[in-house]
Amino acid sequence: MIKKTLLFSLATLLLSLPQPLLTFQPSETLKIYHANTLPTTQLSWEQTLLQLQSNDNARLHYLSRLGSGRPVVPVAAGMTITHNPSYIVKARIGTPPQTLLMAVDTGNDAAWIPCTGCIGCSAAGFDSAKSSTFRTVPCDATQCSQVPSPSCGGATCSFNWSYGGSSFSANLVQDTVGLISNPITGYTFGCIQTANGTSLPPQGLLGLGRGPLSLTSQTSELYQSTFSYCLPNLKSANFTGSLKLGPQNQPQKINCTPLLRNARRSSLYYANLTAIKVGDRVLCIPPTAFAFDATTGGGTFFDSGTMFTSLVKPAYTAVRDELRRRMGNATVSSLGGFDTYGTTSCLGMAAAPDNVDAVVNVIGSFQQQNHRIVIDELNSRVCVSREACSKRVPRLASFTNAHN
Repeated sequence: MIKKTLLFSLATLLLSLPQPLLTFQPSETLKIYHANTLPTTQLSWEQTLLQLQSNDNARLHYLSRLGSGRPVVPVAAGMTITHNPSYIVKARIGTPPQTLLMAVDTGNDAAWIPCTGCIGCSAAGFDSAKSSTFRTVPCDATQCSQVPSPSCGGATCSFNWSYGGSSFSANLVQDTVGLISNPITGYTFGCIQTANGTSLPPQGLLGLGRGPLSLTSQTSELYQSTFSYCLPNLKSANFTGSLKLGPQNQPQKINCTPLLRNARRSSLYYANLTAIKVGDRVLCIPPTAFAFDATTGGGTFFDSGTMFTSLVKPAYTAVRDELRRRMGNATVSSLGGFDTYGTTSCLGMAAAPDNVDAVVNVIGSFQQQNHRIVIDELNSRVCVSREACSKRVPRLASFTNAHN
């Protein structure tokens, strides 16, 4: 089978107002690798690409409904999911610790893991009976009001949630969570009791969003609401990426842009996208395609849980047409929602689905690979710099900040 390449280097996203980053001080570093590198059923290149895009479409619907004031309705991914396309870290839960490979997700807040006895979970989970520091969260606790759709049928707070095309119910609990050092005592998370669907990360999820139950919020005093991550490419077989917690050990020379907060989707990390450049040419795209709108949730945000960058149609069409022009006589076809060029190349971004609730552009994890993304909540800025955190760095993968 001919090896195919995803094109990124020609498309450069421009963010507004780059600023020097404040001086950082060192903290914690976690290794990250992509879940697709775990031993699992091998799919062809085309099957893997279509599966990842299908997952992204379901996730875009999920993200578009955050903060909409109505229940989240699961959307079918459209194909059988055989493994989860997420980035994971090793987390130690409980006392003595039980190690789980948890997905890290900037688009979610509360952490949740499958617990022993879970109905419908795809993997063995956390055995709370073996942890001396485990406890449930009562219904009158503040944290119970901070989870989605809370309920209190008994003494323990519980909640229901949807993720991609799946859903689950969980009890709200607390226990010690360890990542590298400085174990976090009394960390609040969901202990999944029942699950439906196949898109949940099999060993749970660690939310890095901006909500009150995210890792960032629960450790704000320890890590000063600052973290960064570098995601390795999909073929990197080891924990070569990293998640750095706290202001320590962050890049000293890096371009930054204001971090925006959208009240409609307050968990997401928005930035002000102003233009897209292919090569040296700034594309003609109407400003409305990038407009930040706190009422509708429109704008552009970074998301580690969406695989491929998704652009609204006017922006995507401009990128696609410019790449077609540059490819000359190459045969243009399609693979699912992707444009392909000849037999060896595929444009690794897609147009946003028509029925997503609002005009949103999502900078997905594929285009973030081998870049350090710094989220500095304390100073309201997001920063980007190149960093080779894969053993084999894809030659065409790139993402740059304005004036970079």
